[in-house]
Amino acid sequence: MITKEIVNQAIDYIMEHLAEEITIEDVARHCHFSKFYFSRIFKAETGESVYAFIKRLKMTQSAIRLKVDKAKSITEIGLDYGYSPSNYSTVFRQHHRRSPAEFRKTLNPRQMPHPYDWQESVRFLSFAEYDQHIKIQEFDDFVVIFERHIGNYQELAANWAAFAAKYRGFFADDTLLIERSYDDPSITQIDQCLYDLCMTVDPACPLDNVMTISGGKFAVFRFEGAVKDIFGAFQGIFNIWLPGSSYKLDERYGLDIYRSVDCENLHVVMDLCVPVQ
Repeated sequence: MITKEIVNQAIDYIMEHLAEEITIEDVARHCHFSKFYFSRIFKAETGESVYAFIKRLKMTQSAIRLKVDKAKSITEIGLDYGYSPSNYSTVFRQHHRRSPAEFRKTLNPRQMPHPYDWQESVRFLSFAEYDQHIKIQEFDDFVVIFERHIGNYQELAANWAAFAAKYRGFFADDTLLIERSYDDPSITQIDQCLYDLCMTVDPACPLDNVMTISGGKFAVFRFEGAVKDIFGAFQGIFNIWLPGSSYKLDERYGLDIYRSVDCENLHVVMDLCVPVQ
């Protein structure tokens, strides 16, 4: 548990400082460990070196920005993640096997392949159809028990079952189950997606793995349907609604708030919450 706490602390620090030139020394110092000891435990826990993890996050998060911030130039987005124009293009191509400009050109506004079934395509609705189902809401902060995972979203059901069993003693009538997502599986390799499983809890909860998720303004889309269709709904919001709306993606990360779950039929009702400004 101590190792997980250290690595989670490091990941939080990295995510908060992606716009800077973060070094391994910076992260190790933040966690109060030597560079060499910290590097060993980070790789043992995540399967990646600290340097590779930072680079991957910069490339995946900047690609998400290229996707949704259509009015922002490639140069501006590269600078936002600490790269000069030439360096950004080079590193982006090494990671994504195409330049930032080529990446933007390949984005199809009407459909895209499903990352978990390449024989299936996700087709999007119109802006108006998404817009009539989206509400802008202000959320208070959420105090939650959380567990962080790096892996395939297809493991969610098993991970949620284990999470719910482990913390069943903390459930109350008003408990919310929340998934905090950091990656886009159409961009990030599907076995490297970073996400938190969370449940709201009393602020006096004595556990160590308790954190506060910042509230604020969110675009909220009520999804009712099969689990396999959640990906398409989220992509429609990002590919169609967000670029056509008057809102911009905020620097906070997205939330999925579960309202009801039918495990037998793999059917859910949930709020897909996209942070906006």
